[in-house]
Amino acid sequence: MAERAVFTVSELTARIKTQLEEDFPALWVQGEISNLRLPASGHAYFTLKDEDAQLRAVLFKGRGRRVRFDLEDGLQVLAFGGLDVYAARGEYQLVVELMEPQGLGALQLAFEQLKRRLETEGLFDPARKRPLPAFPRTIGIVTSPSGAAIRDILTIIGRRFPDVHILVTPVRVQGEEAPAEIVEALRALAEVPGLDVVIVGRGGGSIEDLWAFNDERVARAIAACPVPVISAVGHETDVTIADFVADLRAPTPSGAAELVVREKLAVIRSVADAYARLKAAMAGQLARRRERVEGLARRRVLSDPARALRDLHRRVDDLGLRLRAAGRASHRRVAHRVELARNALSSLHPLARISHGVAVLTQLRGRLASSVSHRVTASRHRLAAAAGRLESLSPLAVLGRGYSLTRLASGAVVRRAAQVAPGDAVEILLARGVLGARVTDVKERDERHQV
Repeated sequence: MAERAVFTVSELTARIKTQLEEDFPALWVQGEISNLRLPASGHAYFTLKDEDAQLRAVLFKGRGRRVRFDLEDGLQVLAFGGLDVYAARGEYQLVVELMEPQGLGALQLAFEQLKRRLETEGLFDPARKRPLPAFPRTIGIVTSPSGAAIRDILTIIGRRFPDVHILVTPVRVQGEEAPAEIVEALRALAEVPGLDVVIVGRGGGSIEDLWAFNDERVARAIAACPVPVISAVGHETDVTIADFVADLRAPTPSGAAELVVREKLAVIRSVADAYARLKAAMAGQLARRRERVEGLARRRVLSDPARALRDLHRRVDDLGLRLRAAGRASHRRVAHRVELARNALSSLHPLARISHGVAVLTQLRGRLASSVSHRVTASRHRLAAAAGRLESLSPLAVLGRGYSLTRLASGAVVRRAAQVAPGDAVEILLARGVLGARVTDVKERDERHQV
């Protein structure tokens, strides 16, 4: 019986690692970037995936400097590298050496990503664009000292306006070191006192040749420059990030020279024209002022100065008359108000108020006596009426008409014959006087004719 082969985890992982590295030393993998993580170490960790599978991948910082574009989730790429096993987690991953985007080229993708980011930050805002000085006295140029661009710029500036002070800062305009040199040149020129404008540019070339002007460091250095910057990179059809950030884009370096410096002869002509216009304007203004002086000299205020004084005297007289009339009217109004006040004061004198009170008291006393008399008469009439009504309701009045009231000895009123018996003593009450009587006969019914 064969002996069983037993491996430790480390031994098995080491064998798998060796096998993978031997079988997949280098290969291209196509996929979509997802779960991208960019820690402070500068490495990039992500996953390459397609519809059915996914593969962990890492792009170390040193290799990442070769990738021109920024990694993004969702980006379709072609990654070149070899498989490796991360023993600590027992995972295998692709160690990326090169990476290319699918669709757009790497440089074009990097260009679009940087353009989009800087535009979002507002570095392309037209409001940031500064106007060029009309007559620059010191011009800074950042370009290659051996290229055709510097020769064209110097030739055109020397021909158009040779008195301009030019500061040339030589730099490399392509290659890995070019962006840093351009940034340093812009920083050095920014410290030059009296600098009016800067031209940054170079001649034409491929996109790789012009790539230094698509560098983010160059774009930010142009934006931070304290004086206006003209971008003159390549030909008119070449567009770089520097063109968007600069205050003005020139189609070529020669065009930049023509834009920044006006032709001296044209300036002289424009100055001469301005002098002629100024001279004509001054002559016209002088003529108008002379005509105005002559017109003023013909005015009466200057030919007869006493006339104004006479007019003022007349006005003083008029105002004096109006003042006296106003004084008299005011005196009359005051006297009228005093008379009204005197009358009001007389009505408030104590004797007048006592006299008025006596009259009012007499009037009230007469009204009181009349009212009391009227009330007494009315009360007497009401008393007489009540006595009459009381008299008509009195039982004595009924007895006065011939009726009588019979009561038993107990005082009860006899209302029926059955209440008494023959021989009972009764008391008969008349209108005047009382009769004592005794019952001799009792009949339940009265046989007399009823009236």
